[in-house]
Amino acid sequence: MNEGATTRTLPLAGQFAVVTGASSGVGRCLALALAREQVDLCLVGRNPSRMAEVASAARRLAQVTELLVDITSDEGLRKLRRVVEESGRGLGLLVHSAGVIVRSSSEQIRQEDFDVQFAVNVRAPHSITQSLLPELLRAQGQIVFINSSVALVPGQAEIGPYSASKHALRAVADSLRQELNPRNVRVLSVYLGRTATPMQEALYRLQGKRYRPETLLQAEDVVAMILAALTLPRTAEVTDISIRPIQNPL
Repeated sequence: MNEGATTRTLPLAGQFAVVTGASSGVGRCLALALAREQVDLCLVGRNPSRMAEVASAARRLAQVTELLVDITSDEGLRKLRRVVEESGRGLGLLVHSAGVIVRSSSEQIRQEDFDVQFAVNVRAPHSITQSLLPELLRAQGQIVFINSSVALVPGQAEIGPYSASKHALRAVADSLRQELNPRNVRVLSVYLGRTATPMQEALYRLQGKRYRPETLLQAEDVVAMILAALTLPRTAEVTDISIRPIQNPL
């Protein structure tokens, strides 16, 4: 090492993390960033090819388990719990990044589209957290809910059920924080404005709008803020991060 060079400390190194929605978007970016922090990972997703790509990149830096499951199913929940329990390490970090949106007017939305948004966006994070809570308590871990800026404003046209699900997720996180802070578990909600992800690109295409990712929030910037919060000393807790693109805030 050159004289005067310093080695960056890695405060999360050696921990075990579960990241849902790890195959794309913010979940993918955060998973790779955690691998660079030498955090061992259980990556949860449903797209085999994209999961394989993320896992391959992360394995150069950390131990990685891939879990291709439906997080809304009881069987998927059992498989995830089994992986965490068999690690024998406790759960230092649980990231809820999976999400789904269906644009439709209240008049035309199908019941199954309403239901899937609540199943993925609310029920799954709640059920996963409940199932893995013993391991989170054992490690005095941290929970991150990747939410949306729509949870902070009144409902918007054509995304009523999505907006409602994100308001509900906010309530789930806030309640958990009140319950778990006395037991040394931190809970962070991240409220994102429009972010350059495959989901956002699909929404632009659906609306017939030009997709310009350079005007949107970048996943790398979101991850930098999350890591800053996660690595704070345990004398402090960041409860909420609201972050939006400066050029395209809505």
